[in-house]
Amino acid sequence: MKMLFKVLVLTAVFNSLLPAQMINGEPLTHTFSIVARDAETGDVGVAVQSHWFSVGSVVAWAEAGVGAIATQSLVNVSFGRRGLDLLKSGLSPQQALDSLLATDEGREFRQVAIIDVQGRVAVHTGEDCIAEAGHVKGDNFSVQANMMLKDTVWPAMADAFKKSSGPLAERMMAALEAAQKEGGDIRGQQSAAILVVRSKKTDKPWEDRLIDLRVEDHPNAVAEMKRVLKVHRAYEHMNNGDLAIEKNDEAAALREYGTAMNMFPDNLEMKYWTAVSLANIGKVAKALPMFKDIFDGDENWRELTRRIVDNELLKVSEPDLKRILEQ
Repeated sequence: MKMLFKVLVLTAVFNSLLPAQMINGEPLTHTFSIVARDAETGDVGVAVQSHWFSVGSVVAWAEAGVGAIATQSLVNVSFGRRGLDLLKSGLSPQQALDSLLATDEGREFRQVAIIDVQGRVAVHTGEDCIAEAGHVKGDNFSVQANMMLKDTVWPAMADAFKKSSGPLAERMMAALEAAQKEGGDIRGQQSAAILVVRSKKTDKPWEDRLIDLRVEDHPNAVAEMKRVLKVHRAYEHMNNGDLAIEKNDEAAALREYGTAMNMFPDNLEMKYWTAVSLANIGKVAKALPMFKDIFDGDENWRELTRRIVDNELLKVSEPDLKRILEQ
């Protein structure tokens, strides 16, 4: 009984030291992240990794035509949605951040970064964030981290982002890789996310999120996030191939499907539509070995081949269809 009493007293004391959000069950998402803007396109995004399940659903927030936010440490999750609304109301990132912190009793436990579509940045690392913790703010970006193995993590992220080139998602990915190479989260890895939105909102909201990828639970979350981003790029080519098929542009379809297949040569889906496109432009002989590999990998693709003849997704003669199905 005495031991139980001691545990209850210690628990009560510990809880009294935590911000209300923690007592109410808000997550302890200690992490490293980046918010950034593409200077050429104006697109904005956020990327993050943490030893916490599904970090993207908690930390990463972005809206087309508005900006991006990373809210972390002892997370006040409301900062994400509320911060974006404050930006939409006309406040600058610094004004929005000041407004969020002013009413938050747990502000010293928070770490939050805000960037708008103009590239303006505001960032806060509370004095009670768990060491090692800090941030670096630069042109069109901010990197921030807490509970890191070393205090060199966020400077390494900033350096990697500034030296990188290419699309925004890949540049943010470089920052995540640099953080992990420098030691990353002292607890290790578990989940990661990348979110990129357009610089301007369109009348097609389903097209405003350019990238929305997550790794929810993986022992090597950063490497897995990089792989998933590459898969995303490959399927962009697959989607372009589908559009080309709709327009009866077989040459463009072959080019797009072929690019995807070259990125992931063992992916049966990518190989299949490349083979179909080859057959459709009369290169059946070149497609036959590919069909054989596909059918050997999964017999269901043979049945699918029969089914795509009637709607003319596969446009070959009866003799050529027979040659394909016999592989």
